[in-house]
Amino acid sequence: MSSGAERRTRRPLGAALPLVAALLVGVNLRPAITSVAALLDEASAHFGLSAELSGVLVTLPVIAFGLTAPIGPWLARRIGVARALGWAMLVLAVALALRVLAPAMLLPGTFIAGAAIMAAGTLLPQYLKSLNAGGLWVGLSSMSFGVGAALGAGVVVPVHRATGESVPAALGLWSALAVVAAIAIFLVAQRSGGAARSERRPRLTVPERGAGTIALVTAVFGLQALLYFAVTAWMPQFLADRGIGADERGWLLAWFSVAGFLPTLVTPMIARRPAVLRWFGPGLGVAVLLGLAWLFVASSDQYVWVVGLLGAVQSAAFGLAISLIVSLSANPPTAGVMSAVGQGVGYAFAGAGSLLIGIVHAASGDWSPSFALMAALAALLSVAVALVIRRMPVDLLAAQTSERPTAAESLTHPA
Repeated sequence: MSSGAERRTRRPLGAALPLVAALLVGVNLRPAITSVAALLDEASAHFGLSAELSGVLVTLPVIAFGLTAPIGPWLARRIGVARALGWAMLVLAVALALRVLAPAMLLPGTFIAGAAIMAAGTLLPQYLKSLNAGGLWVGLSSMSFGVGAALGAGVVVPVHRATGESVPAALGLWSALAVVAAIAIFLVAQRSGGAARSERRPRLTVPERGAGTIALVTAVFGLQALLYFAVTAWMPQFLADRGIGADERGWLLAWFSVAGFLPTLVTPMIARRPAVLRWFGPGLGVAVLLGLAWLFVASSDQYVWVVGLLGAVQSAAFGLAISLIVSLSANPPTAGVMSAVGQGVGYAFAGAGSLLIGIVHAASGDWSPSFALMAALAALLSVAVALVIRRMPVDLLAAQTSERPTAAESLTHPA
């Protein structure tokens, strides 16, 4: 009797550990970026960076995302998804420490950190698919990205001051958080005994109409990522040009992430209703466009409202993009490939686009062309979402299955 009760008590805890580990991994996937953006002037002065190198520093992780996308699925096929996630967290911890302890490693360490983040980011949808995670856990996982972004933006300036204005301490502390995530995910791998390894490798050939679906998923992911990273990278500089001080810029960037917590959480659940998804999805792009227009013309007392709006709708767009990768994949191996392609190409596009927006501003000396470009990209995001939500799930395994429901219907009955 007691042993049966003990098993019933332990089972929920054992089942929760893999999902909690996913949240810890997600929290680590943004601080390396937002902490640098919030402390860019101080970091540039500390490391002696020119304006051009400062722009490279803030966009380099996103560029690394696009160049290193295949690493995650490659590792997963050889050592299993959970162990691959664990090693990605360990590499991230080492890279974040090295880039501030050895000045020559600042840019290489930032690139390696971006590669580790990308590996983990591409594996999370496959990992969640293997756990049969429903809309709530997909939403929580997506929300954890925003939690990490808010921590990176909101904590780095106070830590910088508390440590005697030490840039290495403020930027390097995030390596400890990555170690915690690595320990959690390695515990999952140990308990699974390697069962998380992909049993079957998807073929490189794509079924009929599958290429179009993957292209649209990539477009959605790339456009929302470009807009997100453009705002997080350049909004502090935009606000500085409008006379906003460093403290206010830091907490506004943190507020941008905090405002997205609830939308990121509920978007995967809202999107399970096909009728809602058909207007809600495209509406996110329109809302981003309107938010950017408001930010450009806003007065200083309106920044808290417009930044909150942008944080909410852009985080919701990210939650929808992750949900589409999960729902439009017929099985975990396909989710891994679609995640690598969608996020890899998408982040390469996002990194280049975010850098281009900064270059356009530097060349023109004005923010108007950059905001016009972002507004046009937001309109394209609305169109891409409207098209992809009508697509059918893709199966890249050798044994093709019968016709599957559309993305909207698949979200209604998640695996």
